[in-house]
Amino acid sequence: MPFVGYYDGEFVELGARSVPIEERGHQFGDGVYEVVRVYGGRPFLLDWHLERMENSLKAIAIENPFDREGWIQLIGEAIRRSGEAEATVYWQVTRGIAPRNHVFPSAKSVVSLTVRPLAVSGSSAHEAHTAVGEPGPAQTADTAPQASLPPLIALPDERWANAYVKSINLLPNVIAKEIAHRYHAQEAMLVKNGSITECSGSNVWFVRGGELWTAPTNRFILPGITRRFVRQLAKDAGVPVHEEALHLDELQDVEEVFVTSTTQEIQLIGSIVTPVDKETALYNLPADLPSSLVSIGETLKTLWTSPSTPVVGLKLARLFRETVYRIQQGESPLAVIQ
Repeated sequence: MPFVGYYDGEFVELGARSVPIEERGHQFGDGVYEVVRVYGGRPFLLDWHLERMENSLKAIAIENPFDREGWIQLIGEAIRRSGEAEATVYWQVTRGIAPRNHVFPSAKSVVSLTVRPLAVSGSSAHEAHTAVGEPGPAQTADTAPQASLPPLIALPDERWANAYVKSINLLPNVIAKEIAHRYHAQEAMLVKNGSITECSGSNVWFVRGGELWTAPTNRFILPGITRRFVRQLAKDAGVPVHEEALHLDELQDVEEVFVTSTTQEIQLIGSIVTPVDKETALYNLPADLPSSLVSIGETLKTLWTSPSTPVVGLKLARLFRETVYRIQQGESPLAVIQ
């Protein structure tokens, strides 16, 4: 079965009319969500995802409808019904169903969930994996062309100030991602007052002097699960990690850039560009009303280009894939590194 859906206590068919018109997630975006990657039929780092969801629910005062074991059983049953070994599970919890009113209602929270299959690159997961930025089978780490690595496009961070809450209200992220898509970029790298926060759907990392730099865990970024896992991989590999915001002016000292997320895993980056007409807004967001939030210009300015073949990023990507391979082979049942 390629698709599994679930809404408010029942498994449903794709296309089923399940969401009531006065569902607060539908009307207000009043809810939180998570996405977990399934490898070899096992939800990866599920405990960490559930922990983050609990924090998001608590932050906006939505009742958690299940305890940990209840969530594990629901997600496990959904994966079982799908029959997919490689998939993504998306779920969200909203404030429930009630007549439209901004004030919180006395309603029970509502869960919806989907399982969708995910294609796997290569004949086995242990092979080089181009989707996470590693060289393909015909290349080596020493010969992989930097030109083949995708760019990031730098845009002003226009999201609300509580990005640590994984809210289903994602309009600013969606707009940034669409602009990146129109420019054929991997991601939109978001910048607030000249400091780099994260990307529209991932966390961003920089390598300087062989050491890693990424934005600090605070209210302005989502504490990524893959980010947390990669930080542990780096620690185990002896690579120092600095959780400090990087300013655009410091890009000149950067040797490598990569992004991390549940679906992108580790993706190496070849360059960072920005639309010329948006460069000023990276340092100071103007008060003027824009005529369109999704228009694109023709001129791009390059802020950074990869100076050499990535080393640290490739090392971490291979360590990540080795972990995934062990999970897929049933050799590593644990979802979380302690």
